[in-house]
Order: sequence, then structure tokens, then C-alpha cells
Amino acid sequence: MPASPSTARAINDRLALRLLQQEGPLTAGQLKQLTGLSRPTVADLVDRLTASGLITVVGESGAQRRGPNARLYGIVADRAHLAALDVRTEGVLVLVSDLLGRVLAEASVPIDGDTGTGPAVEQAVTAVENAVKEAAAMGAPPREGVGGWGRLHTVGIGAPGLIDPATGDLRDSAGLPAWHRSLAATLQERLPGARVTVENETNLAALAEQREGAARDRDTFVLLWLGHGVGAAVVLDGTLRRGASGGTGEIGFLPVPGTDTLPSAGDCAGGFHSLTGAAAVVSLAGEHGLPAPATVDGPGAAEVVRGAVADVAAGGSVAGSPLKAVTDMPVGAVGNVPAVAGVPVGAVATAAAGAAPARFLRALADRVAVGVASVVAVLDPGCVVLGGEVGQAGGAVLAGLVEERLRRMSPLVTEVRASTLGGTAVLRGALLTARDRAQDELFAPPERSGV
Repeated sequence: MPASPSTARAINDRLALRLLQQEGPLTAGQLKQLTGLSRPTVADLVDRLTASGLITVVGESGAQRRGPNARLYGIVADRAHLAALDVRTEGVLVLVSDLLGRVLAEASVPIDGDTGTGPAVEQAVTAVENAVKEAAAMGAPPREGVGGWGRLHTVGIGAPGLIDPATGDLRDSAGLPAWHRSLAATLQERLPGARVTVENETNLAALAEQREGAARDRDTFVLLWLGHGVGAAVVLDGTLRRGASGGTGEIGFLPVPGTDTLPSAGDCAGGFHSLTGAAAVVSLAGEHGLPAPATVDGPGAAEVVRGAVADVAAGGSVAGSPLKAVTDMPVGAVGNVPAVAGVPVGAVATAAAGAAPARFLRALADRVAVGVASVVAVLDPGCVVLGGEVGQAGGAVLAGLVEERLRRMSPLVTEVRASTLGGTAVLRGALLTARDRAQDELFAPPERSGV
């Protein structure tokens, strides 16, 4: 059944807008070539989108070409503003952008763990309001005849915990501050003209890695988030999978060997979290004689891992040296071997001390591989991205060690990659989600969008 004229116009408009977003400014002739539409149809949609305030003339294609056919059309970036929030246990990161992702304002608000729910929410909401006001001052002046110009259209929030797939609400989760669950409702109340949405932080990180990061060439992959806590996001055939209750990827609760107990419904202690969460990573580093960070959280654990990687890169790669020999030993073997390749015991002991960062990374990779192998056995994703602050800090070194161990544990060929976005992935994912949802409405035909 052929589409109605209004439906056909909507499809054509969205196609043109997506191309302008992806390719940048285009002439009507280039739009005709890329869309396959007729010249009159392209002329009509250009007129329609210009009248609705979504596109405008931004220049000409070249000095040799003048007139209507040379006009370059681009999306009006200030047509609406977007806000993205990365909500953490210790505070909130805020970013406000235009429709093309140009950052107009940023804010970072630390929130002490002893702060009550009301004051904590007020601090976070005030930071968002201030960033929105700053963005409005940075934006272009309103265009006459275009309703809603430059207003905050959509707020995307990334938060730890379970998101109810039926309501979109953040569900109660043990260990998370109470103010997390009040933030979205308060923002919606204080910003009544905006649409406020909440998504699990790891899911947003996966979206960002798929669009802009390490998984750009993958339709199927798993993101393993290694930070203050641990989590996973599952993307199958290009679609993010949330599960029946929104809990897909709650890998911190995965029962694993090497812990003293089993996790419970309200506490992931004893699960995979106990092996690879920030506190576990810092403790493991201490066992290998590495200095403790100032704070035991995601950035603190990342600091330890980053330092170990730097130490190994600086002095642990010389083939045939005592350090290389010790690094190649199984964890725990140092001290049981009287000499290495004719080197005296004292030299081996010295090398063992120098090899502490390498042995720490190998032990950490062993732990991470336990969880990765479980995910691979069930999903066979072909690719696992190590994300979060710790995943990015470990880089190619940690990813390579995990992949090496995974090859021994699983017959399923799996590539392990390091995140290229790290701790910024949640904020980027929140912004991308906000932009998608805003464009779903703004790119609608004028008669439906209310312009």
C-alpha cells in the first residue's frame, strides 16, 4: 500500500535532515543526489524545512557557482538545546549542547555522601538550571516566527542502577544514594517544558562506544564497565537489550570463583563486583606492593592501573631480562625459583620487585577474564569492550591480557578492545540519546510538531 502524501513528506524530510546532520551543509543538488528524490520534491522539502526553522542557508558551495542552486543548507543548531547528565554516587556532571552536539555549557557538582536527599537534589538541579541559562546566553538570538527557539528540549540522564522498562523510572538499588531516585522527577518539575529521560549508565556508555568509540564497526558486542562498580551492556544486531526487568548486564551479581561468599538479591558482595570493583582493584594493587590512591573509587582505581601500565611500558618489555623472565612466570611463582637463566637469586628478587606492576596487571586480567568468559559463553558477542575509567586506563595492555586468558578459557573467538571514551562515555551517550529523542519530534512534519 503506497504511503499517503503526508507520510511521504515526513519520510523525505527525515531523510534529508539525517543527511544534513551526518554530512554537514549540502546544496539542493547534493540532497537530490544523495536521497534519489526528484528535483521538485527536494525543492518542496527545502522550502518546508526552512519555513519550520529546522534548516537555513549557511553559505554557497563555491565561488564559481552563484544563485539558488549553489546555496548550502544546514541544520539550525540552535533550534533547540539538549542537556546530558552523568549521575554518580559522588556528584553530577552536566553538559548542555545544541542540536549538532556543540557544547554550550558544562558543570561539575560534587555531592558529599552525608548530604541529605533534599539538599543533594537541589545542588544537582541548580547546576542544570545554571548550565541551561549559560547555554541560552551562548546561543544565537531567537528567530522571528519560530516557536520554542533555543529552549531546552530534552534532558538525558545516565545513572547507575536498574531502569524499569515499563515506566522508565530508576528503581531502588542497594548502595545508591536516595537523591538519585528523586532527581528526574524534580528536574521535570523545575523544567516543565523539557522531556526528561533516564537510562542505565552502562547502556549509555555502550551507545557512545558504538556511535563514536571502540565499537563503531560492530553491530554485536558487549561493553564491560569497570569503574567504581562493574556492569555490562549488551548490543545484539545493533539493538541495545535491556531484558524483561531492565536488568540485562547486572554482571556485578554474577557468582564467580575467588570470592568468600555468594551475592544476594540486595547486595552484589560475593559476586563479580567483589573481584573487579574499584575497592577490589585497589586492594589487589596493594597485595602487589603498589601505592594506594587517595580515593578508593573509579578514578582512584584507574590511577593505579594507569600507573602500572606506564611502569610496564617503561621497563618491562626487554626480552631476556630478569624482569621479562619474572613477568612471564605464573602469578605467585616468584620466590619459588632460585635463579632465572643463570641470574643470581638476589637479581631475581630485584627483578621481582620491579615486575610488581606487570604481575598486578596479569592478576587483574585473570579476574576480569572470569566475568568475560561467562558473558561470552552465553552470548558469543565476538567483541568485548573494556569500558569505564579502569578499562580505559588499562588500555590495550589490559585488553590484550584479558583476550589472551579468554582464548585459554573459551573456544569462542572473541576480540577484547579497550574503550576509547572511558569515563566520558556516559555523558556522551546521554547526549546522543537526548539528541535522538529531540529529533524524533523536531524532525516531524510541521503540522505534527506544533510549529
